Amino acid sequence: MQVASSEQTEPGTLDPQDWQSLRAQGHRMLDDMLDYLEHIRERPVWQPIPNEVRTPFHEALPQSASDLAAVHDTFMRDILPFASGNAHPGFMGWVHGGGTPVGMLAEMLAAGLNANLGGRDQMPIEVERQVLRWVRELFGFPESASGLFVTGTSMANMIAVLVARTATLGSSVRHEGVAAAGKRLSAYASAGAHVCISQAMDLSGLGLDTLRLIPMNDHYQMDIAELARAIASDRDAGYTPFFIAGTAGSVNVGAIDDLAALADIAKKEKIWFHVDGAFGALAMLAPEIAPSLAGIERADSIAFDFHKWAQVPYDAGFILVRDGALHYSTFASPAAYLKRESRGLAAGSPWPCDFGPDLSRGFRALKTWFTIKVYGAEKLGAVIAHTCALARYMQQRIKEMPELELLAPVSLNIVCYRYRCKDPDRVNADIVVALQESGIAVPSTTVINGRFAIRAAIVNHRTTANDIDALLKATISFGEKILLPHNQNES
Repeated sequence: MQVASSEQTEPGTLDPQDWQSLRAQGHRMLDDMLDYLEHIRERPVWQPIPNEVRTPFHEALPQSASDLAAVHDTFMRDILPFASGNAHPGFMGWVHGGGTPVGMLAEMLAAGLNANLGGRDQMPIEVERQVLRWVRELFGFPESASGLFVTGTSMANMIAVLVARTATLGSSVRHEGVAAAGKRLSAYASAGAHVCISQAMDLSGLGLDTLRLIPMNDHYQMDIAELARAIASDRDAGYTPFFIAGTAGSVNVGAIDDLAALADIAKKEKIWFHVDGAFGALAMLAPEIAPSLAGIERADSIAFDFHKWAQVPYDAGFILVRDGALHYSTFASPAAYLKRESRGLAAGSPWPCDFGPDLSRGFRALKTWFTIKVYGAEKLGAVIAHTCALARYMQQRIKEMPELELLAPVSLNIVCYRYRCKDPDRVNADIVVALQESGIAVPSTTVINGRFAIRAAIVNHRTTANDIDALLKATISFGEKILLPHNQNES
């Protein structure tokens, strides 16, 4: 067999034959994305995907090579313009962060390094451990607390449920299963909690019926008295209460449960206290908002996303667990191919794979580390506080507009409202679609006390008061247009 000389590209490699051409194309691709972010206000927030754009993405598996520049052109023409638009300042549909150029560049570095953070003695894991130290400091957790980057809070919540299960039933549950313990477990969350809490009960094998959804008070917080009654009732019925999930920033209205009161009950009843802080937990970075999270420092575990209020590019979820040893005993699985050493690349134990289900893990920590290092906690906190100030501004503007109606108090950065009319559910549903298709703004919808609501989640660091005004002005304009045919028919 003839072997290629060292000056030629090996036939089995995926590296380019012409690095200079790749370098030039790479710079064009980077410039295109920087141009996209710099001029994003000139674009629609979102636009429907034409059939002629969607259809080519049904092609069969490509067998032959394509030119990188041509594939990039397809991206710029057919993919980039038809994304969800959460980088745009007019995107207020869901709690999605806007990302930053710094985070984008860090993600490029991480992709080039291509590190697997499942384990081994390597500096990328030290970067993740440094972020863990910062998180411990932020939430007042001890040095023995453990933490892990995950895809998002859905996974983080499930990890918390599994650790709480181990705390209640012992590590033998990993071998024997829940049924062998002979206990019927029960868990508790607000009726306004995110559906991923229920999903965690389902996927962990505990069952959806394990979770009790506790009614909310007038502030959309979990009703503490109702929680106490539910726990007492379950104990009387022979259940073992094991998990309370407090919410820091509810999905519908951004409410924060009374975390201190939940911590008191959890301590008294000897129940694991978890906080689902998907976006709200990072309000700890904003001194003027942090007091509303009083009690979070007493949690046994906290789940949150850096890719929301901290503006880190997707995805970058995190789980923090007070009892690091218990967290380790819930997931660690020694195997011959994962043998640890005191020296060499197999050193550095315990590894991240000992604290979660993933052996293969991307370098999510790098874009988070860059974001915190470059912007600093003070600046990130100011961004969080500003989005809440914009929500209060929006609340006030709605109160000043007779055509609009506020449907829930503004706790953090989520505003629920609607256009006043005789058929509000139908008309407001049409308004939301019209807003989205116009490209002016993207709100979402929800139901508040049985009433259909337009929901604006103000998360993006690029959003300004002008974007709020544009949304409200367009809401009224589309409402009038939608009602016009109906009014003409009545006349």
